[in-house]
Amino acid sequence: MVEESYTNKEIQDISGACSSAISRWKRQYKAELVGHTPEKSNAITPDQQRIQLLENQLKRAQRDNDILKKRSLHIRLTNRVESLALA
Repeated sequence: MVEESYTNKEIQDISGACSSAISRWKRQYKAELVGHTPEKSNAITPDQQRIQLLENQLKRAQRDNDILKKRSLHIRLTNRVESLALA
């Protein structure tokens, strides 16, 4: 609708959304078209949606990696203490 130059009023009549929501959507959409990824809301454009998905996957992988590192350290320390106790 942005590319077709619909007015906010026309979009409001078509969608039933309030004018503030339409203004916010249009502002976000235009920002996404120039490469800005929204931080606190879901992306509108497919490219930005893909970026958000990949960012979430990366965060999850980093979190999992941190958990595995901590668990591995815990196991090594536990084994070390046990081997010292047996010596």
